[in-house]
Amino acid sequence: MALQINPSILSADFSRLAEEAKAVEGADWLHVDVMDNHFVPNLTLGVPVVEALGKATDTPLDCHLMIEDPDRWAPQYVEAGAGSVTFHAEAAAAPVRLAREIRAKGARASMALKPATPIDPYEDLLPELDMVLVMTVEPGFGGQAFLDIMLPKIRRTRELISKHGLELWLQVDGGVSASTIERCAEAGADVFVAGSAVYGAEDPAKAVRELRDLALQAIPGRRRAEDGPATAR
Repeated sequence: MALQINPSILSADFSRLAEEAKAVEGADWLHVDVMDNHFVPNLTLGVPVVEALGKATDTPLDCHLMIEDPDRWAPQYVEAGAGSVTFHAEAAAAPVRLAREIRAKGARASMALKPATPIDPYEDLLPELDMVLVMTVEPGFGGQAFLDIMLPKIRRTRELISKHGLELWLQVDGGVSASTIERCAEAGADVFVAGSAVYGAEDPAKAVRELRDLALQAIPGRRRAEDGPATAR
């Protein structure tokens, strides 16, 4: 199972996004948080910025849509250049249809769960997905403290993935840092979104490498992702 580090552009300097994207080009993906001030109480960026970021970096874009009506908007992010699009289970009206549409357009389809949303009701949907995102903070703002009570949920999600023999990626997002990433890896996560832990560091690229090393140390046998993630299933 490959291990990946995805810096979150939410914690970057928005006045110089192109430079900030290039500062972490050793990362596996660039995580882009899209918020609409309805599904979550914050407003960030949208399709035009995603399209511009895609032209500014060779790092593939991992778009996390914290928005209402993802069934309508998610396909547009694929068209804008996202290699992975994550919609929230709590917001999608037809998650299977949406996942299939995202995949048909050429991107990886991912489903996110807020901290209070259990994974078990969505067990039958897992074969339709390429990744599951377990939020380890309440979505909406960066810089929050990691919720340790999410570790059993990460373990349960990994159990269900293994139960069905799926090659699903398991992503965690929220409070991931040098002090928490090992616990996430031990619980079964293999894709780690880190915002302030990367962009708050003096050397963001070095911070990515250090986080990767910590996660690798926690789980012997894991390796760095080497294949082009946007095409891998």
